Parts: sequence; structure tokens; C-alpha cells
Amino acid sequence: MNSFKLALNTSTLLSFRLPVLEQIRITGEAGYEGIELWVSDIQSYLSSGGTSEQLKDALHEAGVEFVNAIAFFKWADEDENVREEGFRQAEEEMRMLASLGCRAVAAPPFGQVKHVSIGTMGDHFNRLVQLGRSLGIETYLEFWGMAEQLSTLETALAVAAASGIDDSRILVDPFHMYKGGSDWSTLEQLQGNQIGIVHINDYPAIPARADVADKDRLFPGDGEAPLKRLREQLERAEYVGYLSLELFKEDYEGLSALEVAIHGRKKMNDVFKGNE
Repeated sequence: MNSFKLALNTSTLLSFRLPVLEQIRITGEAGYEGIELWVSDIQSYLSSGGTSEQLKDALHEAGVEFVNAIAFFKWADEDENVREEGFRQAEEEMRMLASLGCRAVAAPPFGQVKHVSIGTMGDHFNRLVQLGRSLGIETYLEFWGMAEQLSTLETALAVAAASGIDDSRILVDPFHMYKGGSDWSTLEQLQGNQIGIVHINDYPAIPARADVADKDRLFPGDGEAPLKRLREQLERAEYVGYLSLELFKEDYEGLSALEVAIHGRKKMNDVFKGNE
């Protein structure tokens, strides 16, 4: 039996426009062990009078761990001024996340990165990881299949190597592997401790890869993604971290937010744990 733990990325509930406390409650009620919250949702809650202590209490009452945050700071932008502002934003948001007991934050290639070399991006990632660790937050390198740089797992491995940080971690996502044209055999190069978290989703045969978008993501097992192979590769790598459901569906055909969360957990169990 594998040791995967299940989390919910609250993008999956985006279409319901729920406040962050409701997102946390539903995640716990649906039986997930972890949650990925969006920094923007946390900031909306805090700016409207909520407190960090209330958020921490909600996480505790729901019985879920705040395993990763979804943020958008331009840490690798081509423009130095934009990049420096990105690092100021990163420090501010990392401090906030640390105060909530968050474990990590994702670092995708947000911003203008087309002409940033692998080596330069590695230097920027080194700086970002060091900043996060000084504040008690890990940083997971995330590749985006539609990005003009850092679009594949292969590139992510190259950036991680260029960073010089031996224990850096990568965020793995089947949708982005497909969209960017990553080679699934590259996963065999990863050991479990090199993976920060795994986003779980599926994708359809139509539209084609060039046209498929975030909104087209499917529940695991409902599409074409080689998720059985992913499971086997994660087991071989001895990965024991979180699998986090990340969808962006605009319509769940009448299901409530809780029903969506429960259904998603069942689908992940069916594919990755073979139980419940």
C-alpha cells in the first residue's frame, strides 16, 4: 500500500466563489488531509477583517494541513525592476504564509520569462528558495505547459540543477506535462524527495494539445492522462507526499461544492490508492 496523502487545491472550487473559511470547512468535511489555498483568497479574507488566528483555528478544526499556497510573484521576470518588485511581494506573502503554518509556496514562471536563460532562472530560483527558507517556507518550482520558458519537466530539472540547491523540489502536474510536451519517462529521474507536491487532474483527447486549456481539466480517470503510470512512477520514487486535486472547471452540472470535493477525493482514491 502506498503512502500518498490527499489534498484539495481550492482552484477546484473556484466557480463557487466561496470565502476561504468555507473552502477550508468543505475540504475537511470531504475527508482530505491537506489543502492548497490561494494567496489572493487569504488576502481577501484578511483585508475584510479576518485574522490569521481565525484562519489557523479553521484549519485546525477542519483537521487539514496547509500544505502549499498558490501565489503569483514575478521572481524570474526579464525586467530587473519587475523582478525586484516580485521578490518584495514574495517576501511579504511568505511571511504571511509562515504565520499561518503553511508548509510551502509554488513558484511558476509568472511574468515575462521568454528570454531568461536556464542559468539565470536557476540563479533567481536559488535566491527565492533561500528567501523562503529564511522565513520557514519551502519553494516548489512549478513548470507551466503554456509558458515561454520553464514549460516542461525537463526544463524544471535543468533550472533546479542550475540553482545549485541540491535539495530543491519540483511541483509535478499531469496537465502541464501534457500541455508542454514533457516526456513521461523523465519522471523516472526524480526521487521522491525531489518532488514537492503532485497536482492531480486528467485531460481530454479533444481539444488537441495545442488548444487544451485549464478549464478543460477533468477528474482523474475521466480522460487520457497516463495516471496509472504516474502512480507507478511515484511509488518507484518512494514519494510519500501529497496528491492535490487541481481542476478549473466552470460547470459541475448541478453538484454542490461539497459534492465536487467528495467526488474528487473518490476519483483520486480509485486511481492512486485503489481503496475506499
